[in-house]
Amino acid sequence: MSDQQAFRNFEEFYPYYLEEHSDITCRRLHFIGSLLVLMVAGWAIASGSLIWLLAVPVIGYGFAWVGHFKFEKNRPATFKYPLYSLMGDWVMFRDMLIGRIRF
Repeated sequence: MSDQQAFRNFEEFYPYYLEEHSDITCRRLHFIGSLLVLMVAGWAIASGSLIWLLAVPVIGYGFAWVGHFKFEKNRPATFKYPLYSLMGDWVMFRDMLIGRIRF
């Protein structure tokens, strides 16, 4: 699929998203970043130290973007499809957790 593809819905977007995450190290970095996001957000809320919520996007995008620029050698889909990309991150995280996607 071309980067110029117009997606009508997330179901059309997700196969493209997975193509953009074919490198296993990139997927692993996404997984680690997403897991850390959940942990930091949970800790911030549980402890009442909500200032830590400011770190959540840095952690999530930081790990993902290192994966893309260093290992996948592509531009993150976030730049073109921010909402679908965010949704894709969490669907891919779930798919890795349940063994649907190898990591």
